[in-house]
Amino acid sequence: MLEVRLFATFREGREKIIMMEYQPGMTGYDIITPLGIPEEEVAIFLINGRHSKLHAELEDGSVLALFPPVGGG
Repeated sequence: MLEVRLFATFREGREKIIMMEYQPGMTGYDIITPLGIPEEEVAIFLINGRHSKLHAELEDGSVLALFPPVGGG
């Protein structure tokens, strides 16, 4: 099982934490695609608190965090 934590605008219309079934060989793309999050909108992708790339292979029990670009002034 994977725990996916969404932040900022990624929470709009979605839960803050989503549990997803783990399948061997999964990557970040397998997480964002069913959530309807385009790759270019993911500014920060963390696996177990460490910066990673969307193509990194996941392990069962991982905690993922997805952040969009942050605007401000």
